[in-house]
Amino acid sequence: MPRFDLARARAETPGTAHVRHLNNAGAALMPAPVLAAVTRHLQREAEIGGYEAHAEAQAAIEATYDLAARLIGARRQEIAFIENATRAWDMAFYGLAFAAGDRILTGTHEYGSNYLAYLQVARRSGARIEVIPNDDSGAVSVAALERMIDSKVRLIGITHVPTNGGVVNPAAAIGKLARAAGIPYLLDACQSVGQMPVDVGAIGCDMLSTTGRKFLRGPRGTGFLFVRSDFLERLEPPMIDVHAAEWAARDRYVLRPDARRFENWETGYALRLGLGAAIDYALGWGLEPIHARVRSLAEDFRRGLADVPGVTIRDLGRERCGIVTFTLAGVPAPEVKKAMAARRINVHTSTVDGARIDFEKRGLDAITRASVHYYNSEDEIAEAVAVVAALAR
Repeated sequence: MPRFDLARARAETPGTAHVRHLNNAGAALMPAPVLAAVTRHLQREAEIGGYEAHAEAQAAIEATYDLAARLIGARRQEIAFIENATRAWDMAFYGLAFAAGDRILTGTHEYGSNYLAYLQVARRSGARIEVIPNDDSGAVSVAALERMIDSKVRLIGITHVPTNGGVVNPAAAIGKLARAAGIPYLLDACQSVGQMPVDVGAIGCDMLSTTGRKFLRGPRGTGFLFVRSDFLERLEPPMIDVHAAEWAARDRYVLRPDARRFENWETGYALRLGLGAAIDYALGWGLEPIHARVRSLAEDFRRGLADVPGVTIRDLGRERCGIVTFTLAGVPAPEVKKAMAARRINVHTSTVDGARIDFEKRGLDAITRASVHYYNSEDEIAEAVAVVAALAR
């Protein structure tokens, strides 16, 4: 494998001069081209007006659909840009119809906002939420899922990479079962897109949501939704406007024929252009090299932490990623974060409300989450381990 150009990655990431950023699963440091794309468009809005700047940048705005499609192996008409991953997920989920007795199958790792939506729809419709057991590695059990499938299952909703751990769920194996049974499959990929290759064709999902701010290194307030073309007509957008539909007559509307029926008219085009620049930047590095670098750094981190007395690595699964979670005996997770921050190292405290089923199953209330990216250095990993080691004394 060619040597990774860490010097270039850090030179193009201004934030590395100020912090050791190990919170990429929260919001990564933007590279210079992304910052430039956002500020350049904002400058034009200030100079000539928002509508006029939009018209001037129309070709670049349209190109973002091609970039997002290329990133995940989709077609441009299957992409909708939404303000964040949760709203993208919501637009797909709330577009499905559920009735009493319908079953929603999900994993123990499902993100809190997604599960709250399940609860709301279950309360309204009488549908049931059922949790798929994990396999012996801690990932979603494909065998258990296969046994649970019957004619009443109306949705399989899975988080590809959980918010609170390094496990990578077997998305493609789940997709194979879903396709064979004709069950809609919604994948929350906000923690996976950008740190590893994600191909919707190989995975077999009907819908996928993701964010810009995490491993894609885009600005906050950005995300997109994929809806497979042959699934599009099975979804009714939960809300529409003059962008999503044509007001064809006083008593009639016609939805757009593409995934943009899930968008709305007013959006932040500077942020959209920033997300496009982030996708283009990631594609320039290549998702395979990014994935290899991220996994290598994360495994180095886990090995270092494993040598610290009192540390328990909390990551599950046979396949793991750039999210590293741990607890330190006798030291609450917020204190670990505070000690890290004193050394200008950014990490995150994950709490039970983010993934309640998984936390409760493992008897946890809070853990420290560090998440690496390719621009992190081996020295930064060693510094973070040293802080934990000092706390353990």
